[in-house]
Amino acid sequence: MQNIFVSSEVGTLRRLIIHSPDSGLGKVVPSKAQDWLFEDIVHLETMRRDEYDYYVKILLYFLDPEKVKGKLHEIDADTSRDFYKPENKNYFRSDKVIEFETLLADILAMPEVRTQLIAAVCAVEECSFGFQKELADMAVIDLAKVLITGTMPNNKMLFPPIPNLIFTRDIGIVVNDHLLLNKPAKYARTRESLLAKYIFFNHDIFADLRNKIIEVTEDENHFLLPEDEQEDRLNTLEGGDVMMVAPNHLLIGVSERTSVEAARQAIDLLFERKVVKKVTIIKIPQKRDYMHIDTIFTQIKCNVWVLLGSLGRVKEEAEKQKTWEKLGQKPSYETLIIKQFIDKADGVKIKDFDNLEDLLTSITRDDLNCYDDIKFIYSGNNQFPYGAREQWTDSCNLLALKEGVAIGYDRNDHTAEAFRNAGFKTINAIDLLQKFENNELSPETLTNTIIMLPSAELSRARGGSHCMSLPILRENVI
Repeated sequence: MQNIFVSSEVGTLRRLIIHSPDSGLGKVVPSKAQDWLFEDIVHLETMRRDEYDYYVKILLYFLDPEKVKGKLHEIDADTSRDFYKPENKNYFRSDKVIEFETLLADILAMPEVRTQLIAAVCAVEECSFGFQKELADMAVIDLAKVLITGTMPNNKMLFPPIPNLIFTRDIGIVVNDHLLLNKPAKYARTRESLLAKYIFFNHDIFADLRNKIIEVTEDENHFLLPEDEQEDRLNTLEGGDVMMVAPNHLLIGVSERTSVEAARQAIDLLFERKVVKKVTIIKIPQKRDYMHIDTIFTQIKCNVWVLLGSLGRVKEEAEKQKTWEKLGQKPSYETLIIKQFIDKADGVKIKDFDNLEDLLTSITRDDLNCYDDIKFIYSGNNQFPYGAREQWTDSCNLLALKEGVAIGYDRNDHTAEAFRNAGFKTINAIDLLQKFENNELSPETLTNTIIMLPSAELSRARGGSHCMSLPILRENVI
């Protein structure tokens, strides 16, 4: 079996990269929260112990069960949480549920890479030469933590944290047997992008990708622009705006984080290398509410999608939103532009879609060859005002572990009701783990189920389970 290959959003997940909430998250202060792309400060220990730890255990039960099966009582009884800490001998270290920090530590053990990466980070963060030398003398695991959290072992902050690294989806996307690298829109994510690049180009896990990594770059004209215009004309692309929905079909969102110029460049590079035959551009409103396309829709099965109703059939939605007018406001519907580019022998052909639901229907029918009845599950059960409220807390941002089984947040009650109305079961992550331990249920036989993850603090970080995952290996669905 290949180490790296993703050709869909719903094929059985076999390997992914995650990053557990680190101490840098606990150092986000209100005055810098928005600069660091957070809406609020979070309580780190609650996020870790009461929420994200269950995410890790669920992932391990599905992808690497020998790490947790029959051991949950022992793991939960350890108040030091050594099972989750990469520096500890009891750490779960898995080659299927892969922690970003361990990948970074692995490449920092390579002297040449270590020297280059320290120099690169210090240049980006404008560190003094003295600090650069101090970093060079550190132990590998300590150095990895400093480069991620920005904090020295003596608790001195050397540079800002990179709290968005928990959203590993944004650092890159596997497109069949290639990798499309992130080029972040915000300076706050520059260091995480740099660390990811060094990992992808140097870690043995990605050896098969060495000649298959695609990078979006600035063209020479960008550097000739006046300095005050350069920032607004950057080519930027983030993984939350990229979805591998079928073996020959990639979606790219144009949003507040991904530019149309970067999308065009990605299309050219993908077609030139014959990686896919079809790329669809989805231009969504450039609003913080949406951020990426995976905040407004994700796929649960070949024929099941969860989405924000007001962005599903925009024209029809205009007639349904009279409530806003009664409140003296403009209707909440927005404009979408959807263009599909198809690489054919006689050139690239372009096809337009009127709305998101027609595009998703086409993917199900034409790309995945699925002719079952298509189901659209709407955020908040498409009820005012719950559609918008629950979309804000990631009701549309689910990670499919296999066809029909996905992880969502427990706070999105009306969306959970919509799933149940569509024939899905919903179960709390804590209860599911106990049933796995008692052999009442098993990952292999679980079907049509939405796993509800505790999410009071996680949801405040503005990203769901889809954001918190970078799948690098899935089974094919067709």
